[in-house]
Amino acid sequence: MPDLTARAPLFLSILRIVAALMFMQHGLQKHFGFPQAMPGPLNAQMWIGGWIEILGGLLLLLGLFTRPVAFILSGMMAVAYFQFHMASGGYHPILNHGELAALYTFVFLYFVFAGPGPLSLDAKLRKTA
Repeated sequence: MPDLTARAPLFLSILRIVAALMFMQHGLQKHFGFPQAMPGPLNAQMWIGGWIEILGGLLLLLGLFTRPVAFILSGMMAVAYFQFHMASGGYHPILNHGELAALYTFVFLYFVFAGPGPLSLDAKLRKTA
């Protein structure tokens, strides 16, 4: 079997890009009804969270300020899990429908430590500095 370790940085970038695109959809749904409008009105916390999802997702997509943005997004998803999922549906993510929030929490936390990967504006700026 070939050693895949050399490809890890490239796939770190791919994971970041895919996670950002998926994450941004939550904010786009809240504010622009894309790809489908959310049922019911937004409360203030959901309105703010939607903009954080869009703007934070965009920064993560570009790989710009990746570590601090990922830290904020990880914290936001941890709060979402405990406040919206665990508080109303119990501990188990599969039962409280919080598995996506829990997964985002740890994927974003991984980016805090691993960085953006080579396909990022952070990497490009680091080379020019």
